[in-house]
Amino acid sequence: MPAVQPAYGPDAATTACIATQNDIFRRSLGCAAIWNGQLLRGQAVSTPGFRALSEVEQAGLIRGVIGFGSFTEENDPWGLHDFGIVALGAARIFWKLDLYDPDYCFGVDLAAAVDPAQVRRVLTLYLPSEH
Repeated sequence: MPAVQPAYGPDAATTACIATQNDIFRRSLGCAAIWNGQLLRGQAVSTPGFRALSEVEQAGLIRGVIGFGSFTEENDPWGLHDFGIVALGAARIFWKLDLYDPDYCFGVDLAAAVDPAQVRRVLTLYLPSEH
């Protein structure tokens, strides 16, 4: 399978930086996510559908999100590591990482996207039916 082609940033370094920050944030669920000595600020949220799953299902799916590493050209076309699908038995969820300005009002431009002081991440856990 061909490698994922960076297409988001002006160069591969920008895309790789954002992907690395996203991985660190996702693996910590946004708690004490540190990149190059800087805190990656943001929050993890879930939808009513996700919260309606049993606690055991939620815990297993969250472990799947934390450990997710199956990025391919099909599920990560921009190379940003900002989306994934996790399944546990019959339960299946999507996770998505979005980047916002510090007030969570707007998206961020490329210059801000790599600067932890200028970006806030939101990791959302949700059911496919809520997409």
